[in-house]
Amino acid sequence: MDRAAELLFYVNGRKVIEKNVDPETMLLPYLRKKLRLTGTKYGCGTGGCGACAVMISRYTPTVRSVSHHAANACLIPICSLHGAAVTTVEGIGSTKTRIHPVQERIAKCHGTQCGFCTPGMVMSIYTLLRNHPEPSLEQLTEALGGNLCRCTGYRPIIDACKTFCKTSGCCQSKENGVCYLDQGINELPEYEEVNKTSPKLFSEEEFLPLDPTQELIFPPELMIMAEKQPQRTRIFSGDRMTWISPTTLTALLEAKFNYPQAPVVMGNTSVGPDMKFKGVFHPVIISPDGIEELNFVNCSHNELTLGAGLSLTQVKYILGEVIQNLPEEKTRMYRALLKHLRTLAGSQIRNMASLGGHIVSRHLDSDLNPLLAVGNCTLNLLSKKGKRQVPLNEEFLRRCPSADLKPEEILISVNIPHSRKWEFVSGFRQAQRQQNALAIVNSGMRVFFGEGGGIIRELSISYGGVGPTTVCAKNSCQELVGRPWNEEMLDAACRLVLDEVTLPGSAPGGRVEFKRTLIISFLFKFYLEVSQILKRMDPVHHPSLADNYESALEDLHSRHHCSTFRYQSADSKQLPQDPVGRPIMHLSGIKHATGEAIYCDDMPTVDRELFLSFVTSSRAHAKIVSIDLSEALSLPGVVDIVTEEHLRGVNSFCILTKPEELLRTEEDIVASTLKLPANKVMCHVKRVGGAFGGKAFKTGILAAITAFAANKHGRAVRCVLERGEDMLITGGRHPYLGKYKAGFMNDGRILALDMEHYSNGGASLDESLLVMEMGLLKMENAYKFPNLRCRAWVCRTNLPSNTALRGFGFPQAGLITESCITEVAARCGLAPEKVRMINMYKEIDQTPYKQEINAKNLIQCWKECMAMSSYSLRKAVVEKFNSENYWKKKGLAIVPLKFPVGLGSVAIGQAAALVHIYLDGSVLVTHGGIEMGQGVHTKMIQVVSRELRMPMSNIHLRGTSTETVPNTNISGGSVVADLNGLAVKDACQTLLKRLEPIISKNPQGTWKDWAQAAFDESISLSATGYFRGYESNMNWETGEGHPFEYFVYGAACSEVEIDCLAGAHKNIRTDIVMDVGCSINLALDIGQIEGAFIQGMGLYTIEELHYSPQGVLYTRGPNQYKIPTICDIPAELHISLLPPSQSSNTLYSSKGLGESGIFLGCSVFFAIHDAVNAARQERGLFGPLKLNSPLTPEKIRMACEDKFTKMIPKDKPGSYVPWNVPI
Repeated sequence: MDRAAELLFYVNGRKVIEKNVDPETMLLPYLRKKLRLTGTKYGCGTGGCGACAVMISRYTPTVRSVSHHAANACLIPICSLHGAAVTTVEGIGSTKTRIHPVQERIAKCHGTQCGFCTPGMVMSIYTLLRNHPEPSLEQLTEALGGNLCRCTGYRPIIDACKTFCKTSGCCQSKENGVCYLDQGINELPEYEEVNKTSPKLFSEEEFLPLDPTQELIFPPELMIMAEKQPQRTRIFSGDRMTWISPTTLTALLEAKFNYPQAPVVMGNTSVGPDMKFKGVFHPVIISPDGIEELNFVNCSHNELTLGAGLSLTQVKYILGEVIQNLPEEKTRMYRALLKHLRTLAGSQIRNMASLGGHIVSRHLDSDLNPLLAVGNCTLNLLSKKGKRQVPLNEEFLRRCPSADLKPEEILISVNIPHSRKWEFVSGFRQAQRQQNALAIVNSGMRVFFGEGGGIIRELSISYGGVGPTTVCAKNSCQELVGRPWNEEMLDAACRLVLDEVTLPGSAPGGRVEFKRTLIISFLFKFYLEVSQILKRMDPVHHPSLADNYESALEDLHSRHHCSTFRYQSADSKQLPQDPVGRPIMHLSGIKHATGEAIYCDDMPTVDRELFLSFVTSSRAHAKIVSIDLSEALSLPGVVDIVTEEHLRGVNSFCILTKPEELLRTEEDIVASTLKLPANKVMCHVKRVGGAFGGKAFKTGILAAITAFAANKHGRAVRCVLERGEDMLITGGRHPYLGKYKAGFMNDGRILALDMEHYSNGGASLDESLLVMEMGLLKMENAYKFPNLRCRAWVCRTNLPSNTALRGFGFPQAGLITESCITEVAARCGLAPEKVRMINMYKEIDQTPYKQEINAKNLIQCWKECMAMSSYSLRKAVVEKFNSENYWKKKGLAIVPLKFPVGLGSVAIGQAAALVHIYLDGSVLVTHGGIEMGQGVHTKMIQVVSRELRMPMSNIHLRGTSTETVPNTNISGGSVVADLNGLAVKDACQTLLKRLEPIISKNPQGTWKDWAQAAFDESISLSATGYFRGYESNMNWETGEGHPFEYFVYGAACSEVEIDCLAGAHKNIRTDIVMDVGCSINLALDIGQIEGAFIQGMGLYTIEELHYSPQGVLYTRGPNQYKIPTICDIPAELHISLLPPSQSSNTLYSSKGLGESGIFLGCSVFFAIHDAVNAARQERGLFGPLKLNSPLTPEKIRMACEDKFTKMIPKDKPGSYVPWNVPI
């Protein structure tokens, strides 16, 4: 053993040698802090978001080949990298050398907004291209399945990916060589004018070609080392942990014999998160490296043997090969395993996780163990004492001592028998979203009929997610052996399994009735699947399935992603050099893609820097009687503890009751806490990653505490919240309860509406009152209610204070109104779109608060969306589908949008800017808006370019700073570009007026000439710009006012398909029409629309917070809280913008689009509602249907009531303590 082991690996082609490495060090902090490669981002720390993706390359001497795979740096211990080459986003290209085609295309295709996730996206795509230079679209979307993006909605990222595909067209699945779009979308005739698409938002011809010969080569030194270095065990010892890395099987067995309690770690995807988040500690870890006996594959005539060290990605590839090479009847187990592997975690996790680790971890929601448990699989174990085989059965999964690994044993391989004739195997799973999500319930099922005849000879059923580990229904299966495969057997099987696989009402994970229903719904699916195959194999003895049952076995609608845009190009009279109205790339796009864009935690550490961390309450409602700090202060590294006593007054900033209090900026809160004048507190913001809420005031309080600590100790203090801390402390969007009474006519006209809103504000008022007021003012959405009363209350609860998020109350208030409209339609027996249309604002009208409105563009958006989506024709197609399919249903819904834009106060709307012209003719501009992905800095440069008539390349924009622009307002409310753009325009016009005599003397001169001439004449080349804010007033006593400057109009139509047995849904197609005024930047504005739509889709369908009855937040990261992934976006997305419309008051007649689109996501909610309603009506369930948001798989399944939902046991309320409580 080499105790003084030296760790050697390469990063971006440079050798790294570590002699005293700490085994607890992960690759991500090593890259960021030690090597200062900050392009790789820290997103969640659990491997759930993909922001830290890098490429790991290894050389295998036995096959003389280099393998590349993407992996999450946050989970990789650097001790596991000996002999590997790591490539980060900085290693593939930079603005200082050359950018890589992947970096260029994701930026120029507008695939970045805030840019925080972009380096991970780039590395996932880059790694795929290293393995497959011309990938298919399936390979690309699979490669990005583990990468989350909150901003873009994924469509532009897919567009960038398509440019690398063999066929970069829209669908890649052309029938008879003709794209289905060319025949009319969904094979339906289209409204011709609407169906015309506009030019692309980028020029593919300009892209750098992908040249695989120009990539970094694998370091020859590592090849030589792998081939010639003697195989010695490496040992790395730190202060608390020892890492043992055996390179031979003998050494591995020796290490396990010496340290029997040490876990064997391959990918660290299970042990790593447990150590980080659950406080599990292992003083010794054994990590095998390159041991052939753990990585072999053997396919004999009756079984497949897989080495325990194979990654899940390798297993997936091997199963695909085996399925191609063996007769179908032998591969049924392998097909079921492959199906689960396609959705198990993200590709980065599959690349890291090993088969053996997945099996031995025995997680309760393991996707493979339920299948392997029913398949008569055996585990090959080895220790110094010899070989042993144990069956992978219920005893092993329950860790029974007689069936488990002994402490000194190693899992070497797994034997998976081939399927036999008349043997059928299937796997089922349902998760919160389709991919990269742990299963709520999964199952493996196998039946063997001997020589046919339909009599059960063997039956095995197992479930995950319903107990502390995988549960096998052994007794039920034994009871059913000998019975024929028919309806009577199914009914008996359901009852037997429900009796055996029991879930208490208080079961961890909650969703108890949903899980019970899935247990038998999956069994029914298996029954249908086997019945269909039996009919095919022996049509004489086995009856056919009912025609309307067959779709229960099909996957939800799946087609390649396709998108079209329709917009009016820039005015032909516009000067070619004028960038306003054109699809200009986000000016930080390239920096996002190269990792050069600097975020707060990317700033280098300074001398004697301290780190501040928050201690959160473990009780939701308690009084702190006393605090004993002695033990905490005695911990190594702790310098000080700051308590509320030191910070008297900071909590007063948690209560905002008037709009003017929005003027309290981060700077003001810090100054007040430190008792300093504001001119001694400077606040700088370069950019913010993914800022959709909680950034305006919560961060001010955190900044004040951090500044207090820095001021007290005279040292720099850094505070960066972990993802779980952030979700706990920052709070979330306000949950709403809506109640309404409506008086309406038979034709659907609503004459009177009385509505109540109850908002869960949390422990402090924060922005809750202001959010509530905005929700009230916007609640009517697109409808004119002649008699309207809406009252609202913010409710104080013992939960973290909720805060402002994108939409500021409207997504909740608007949904309540649309639910009312839907219920009115149901009670009238009318289609919802008829009731929406009859109640919609007519052109010139008044809002409930007496502000005049011209709804012409609202009506135009609605009509165009109806036409573009072929609504009437597709509704008939949906109804036909539903009449022919009992267990799958489709739904179609169209929703209008009227989003008022304004802040409710003139003071909050004021903005300032500073513009300098330098003697060489270049310009520097600063303003008060924060860049958070919406592209405000890009738009400001476009404004300067137009006003000063100079190229954008001449203009530079600094980050926002209170040194240059003081007294800045919050950046929010969709008006950041409006307000600051008008201030920038004012500064430019001041300069032009000042320089007019100079320019008139030399009209053919350059800006360099004019600047020098002005300087020579002592004319100032600096100007401040100012905008006082839009006129805004609201009298809450009279309920009248003019709180908003203008309205954004739109409409969205969505079609979905649901699985009535499992609750899954798929968004098939969405059409969006928006009124954007005159767009300043088409690419940025379309990005805001579709990004907001996808975020809204997540809000209304899958994003769910879970709290314990004691108030503990369970959902603290991407492993528990699910946002849409690349697989969740509509298969078809069509966006159309109305022709430009003029408005004298706004910046170039543009409209702010940051928030409005989020509400359009509820078109998916109501499409699901429509599908569920169709299922219920077919089952004889009529009457209004009330569904709450988010419309998760649980709610969809339980609303589709059937014999299975009636069969499950129901717990009496109050007889148990639930795992979670609805909020």
